[in-house]
Amino acid sequence: MPALAIYILAALAEIAGCFAFWAWLRLGQSVLWLIPGVVSLAVFAYLLTLVDAAAAGRAYAAYGGIYIVMSLIWLWRAEGVAPDRWDLAGGAICLVGAAVILLGPRAA
Repeated sequence: MPALAIYILAALAEIAGCFAFWAWLRLGQSVLWLIPGVVSLAVFAYLLTLVDAAAAGRAYAAYGGIYIVMSLIWLWRAEGVAPDRWDLAGGAICLVGAAVILLGPRAA
């Protein structure tokens, strides 16, 4: 599976898992929301191990840009709040940073 697909799936799993905690603590939902939340966070961690990278830190750093953009998509689609121009500009900057980290030439 390509790294971008893994990053997107990992971001969805992390956001869903964190949102389960948010729903419990901030929205007054049942503590049972933590069950799928914990499972989702475990899936997130597993997915990041599938990225073909020589160093975990580099894989995580590149993932950060994808996570930010996926969080903005969550904001829009799941929470019904449209990202503003500053959200979009910040997301674009983060994607450029992630691409530099992930695709930059490395010394052999």
